Amino acid sequence: MSGTRDSAITRARAAFTGGQYLDGLRRLVAVPTESQNPARSGELQRYCAEIIPALIEGMGFSGGVVANPLPGRGPALITERREGEGLPTVLVYGHGDVVRGMEDRWSDGLDPWSVTIRDGKWYGRGTADNKGQHLIAIEALRAVLQERGRLGFNTVLLIETGEEVGSPGLREIARDHCTAFHPDVFIGLDGPRQSTHVPELRLGCRGGVAFDLRVRLRDRAHHSGHWGGVLADPAVLLAHALASIIGENGRILVEGWTPQTIPEGVRRACANLIFEDLPGLPEPDAWWGEPGLTKAERIFGWTSAVVLAGLTGFPDAPANAVQAEAKLRMQVRHTVDVAGADIIPALRRHLDARGHRHVEIVPVQEREMFAASRTDPDDPWIVALAESLTRSTGQAPNLVPNSSGGNPSAIFAEELGVPVAWVPNGHAGSNQHAPDEHALEPLLREGLALMAGVWWDLGAGLHPPLRNRRDRKGRAA
Repeated sequence: MSGTRDSAITRARAAFTGGQYLDGLRRLVAVPTESQNPARSGELQRYCAEIIPALIEGMGFSGGVVANPLPGRGPALITERREGEGLPTVLVYGHGDVVRGMEDRWSDGLDPWSVTIRDGKWYGRGTADNKGQHLIAIEALRAVLQERGRLGFNTVLLIETGEEVGSPGLREIARDHCTAFHPDVFIGLDGPRQSTHVPELRLGCRGGVAFDLRVRLRDRAHHSGHWGGVLADPAVLLAHALASIIGENGRILVEGWTPQTIPEGVRRACANLIFEDLPGLPEPDAWWGEPGLTKAERIFGWTSAVVLAGLTGFPDAPANAVQAEAKLRMQVRHTVDVAGADIIPALRRHLDARGHRHVEIVPVQEREMFAASRTDPDDPWIVALAESLTRSTGQAPNLVPNSSGGNPSAIFAEELGVPVAWVPNGHAGSNQHAPDEHALEPLLREGLALMAGVWWDLGAGLHPPLRNRRDRKGRAA
């Protein structure tokens, strides 16, 4: 068999129109893989051991479930289709876990554990994040196999079950189980696009650091009439410290928290981004943040710092007292141009230099947050993937230097030494992580065509020359 690219794309679209894709999605969504719920650990195991293997049966994959090295964390499925030496090896990623179902908060007639179609929206937990997306990758692989009789490259399929809790144990799994495959590129399908009308490539993510700022001056509160104006107020001290961290127009004032400069390739990618204004999304405040930067540069090329919560006293029942303590939680999101390990030390130096020695910094772990990562927009693999998407749509994709949210890009870039690319097929209004999560029918259908084109092109040799099979730690393959 040989076939054609157009015929492979037609096959992928037929999987959608003929109901094959929907049948598969219904089987995936029906498994309540809530990684935040310890009671669902058996479902995470079943997803990897039974559900996905049944879906790819007959496609020539071999492999199995890999236990998580961290106690109480979900497993991963790692399975390979190997076609020969001298061919590129593509690591295809997805995550089978979802956030909590929130069953009692969905609209009438909708159920998080079943797929319901209304007005072009496919409702169900995981339809957008991420079951519907890694199913696109699988069905597109199937279409190319059926058309060409082979893929033309080696494939490693990795489905993890802990992404929604920060991918605990995934670094060890990648290091211990994926290094031996010597992949040449990582391709994942996850996240929303900037525009429903423009295909997209994402090249990493911003990292996150969370901490509490706390001022604790005494063991208890004291009467405000007797002690106001005499005892220092911890909330006021904390407010002044916060004002020294973020200016009144949102500019970050801590030295070391922001990049020295935005790399030229990142600026170029940001300049070409096409955004889509969707109903219900807020309008950016043009006066807030780093002056002189565009919206795209502020989101994808710069650091952001926000206050997530704050507390002093008892807000629901205020007492007439000078409080003993005040605290707030902050989160800093940073690009790979800023070292995450330097965020808190830089803040300590900043506060001390301004006399805010009463302010304590307490590192916290909201969850296991992702490290920052970014593949060079000019990397030959990124160029090849962008050309493939353009070939399929006639339109150059949005090239997003790094996701504004989190994903495990850094794990694969650091442990495997490969370029990392994401091809998202969600949209900003999908309600992922909320009730009524849904995917858009046109994006699912287009995603199948886009990925069939990508898989076809890689198998046709439209990829960069392969480097020596040597991992980044220097061990020969």
